[in-house]
Amino acid sequence: MVRQKVVVKNPTGLHLRPAGILCKEAMQFKSLITFTFRESTANAKSVLSVLGACVKSGDEIEIICEGEDEVEALASLVTAIESGLGE
Repeated sequence: MVRQKVVVKNPTGLHLRPAGILCKEAMQFKSLITFTFRESTANAKSVLSVLGACVKSGDEIEIICEGEDEVEALASLVTAIESGLGE
């Protein structure tokens, strides 16, 4: 299992479009990919789960990847979030 904290930079947080991009990125990997925000855990492969976390701009989330391609998955998701998820 690997984990890393990252700050959500896009100005509107994880609303529908960036949540969809995050999920699409996560679904490319076989690993279980979740993230924690405050006291909740969200499945990064589920748009509804990501939206339900109510992550706003400037919030810090911790991405957790567990599985055969966990290192690549973590690097890919951190890069996507840091680049603003298409915004």
